[in-house]
Amino acid sequence: MKGHTLGQVGERVAANHLRRLGYRILARNWRCSPGEIDIVARHGHEYVFVEVKARRGRAFGAPEEAVTPRKLKRLQAVAHAWLAEHVGDRPVNWRIEVVAVEFNKRNQVTRVEVIPLF
Repeated sequence: MKGHTLGQVGERVAANHLRRLGYRILARNWRCSPGEIDIVARHGHEYVFVEVKARRGRAFGAPEEAVTPRKLKRLQAVAHAWLAEHVGDRPVNWRIEVVAVEFNKRNQVTRVEVIPLF
C-alpha cells in the first residue's frame, strides 16, 4: 500500500469488485457543489452511486457504519446533480450503495461487500 492511502486502495478494490459483478464504471471521484461521489456506475438499467468505505480492523466499527443519515442525504444531492448534468430530464432508475472494504494488519483484503442504501 506504499504511496497510496487506505481509501485510494479501497476504491480500487471496490471498482474491480463492481466490474466483476457486471457494473460499468462511468466516473470516479466525481465532484460538484454538494460533495463528491466515489464511483458512478451503470448496472443493468440503473445508475448506481457508490460510496466506498475502507477500514483496517473494526476498532471504529464496520466500514458501512460510517455512512450516517447526513452523509446519505449528501450522497442523494450529489446523485441528483450528476443525473441533471449527464442525463437531463429523462426519468431513469438509480440507487445508492456502499461498498465496504476491510483489510487485515498485513493490508490483505478480508471483506468486500456491496450494500444497498437507497
